[in-house]
Amino acid sequence: MAKKNQEDRVIASNRKARHDFEILDTFEAGMVLTGTEVKSLREGKASLVDGFGQFYRGELYIENVYIPEYLNGSWTNHAARRRRKLLLHRQELLKIERKISEAGLTVVPLSLYFKSGRAKIEIGVARGKREYDKRQTLREQQDNREALRAMRERNRR
Repeated sequence: MAKKNQEDRVIASNRKARHDFEILDTFEAGMVLTGTEVKSLREGKASLVDGFGQFYRGELYIENVYIPEYLNGSWTNHAARRRRKLLLHRQELLKIERKISEAGLTVVPLSLYFKSGRAKIEIGVARGKREYDKRQTLREQQDNREALRAMRERNRR
């Protein structure tokens, strides 16, 4: 197993998206960031909760992702919730655009992390879950936990 680099760490993850949406496909994308954004991310501060992806002039942008202003930044500081361009291959962009053209599908950010010193974001093409779907998912998770707990108890004897 390869040694994990100190730089390869998750900055933020969007657990709410995995609860509220059914993730159909995931992609890893780079982000166009300013210097103060990268420094703020290295401090481990970001929030993906309200984020969403949107096509604008043939490019995919992520909006409403909160990266706080860098405390030691000067007049060069960035806006905390600005539109940020995602870096993907053309084929991936076309695939995502085709998928979200269907009714009810959207692009949501799932996690933000550093990989080999570069900020990456995992995005997912998702469909919104209805309330009963969420309850059913929670029930399945609870049943699985109870089954594992029962097997563990049985193996201890």
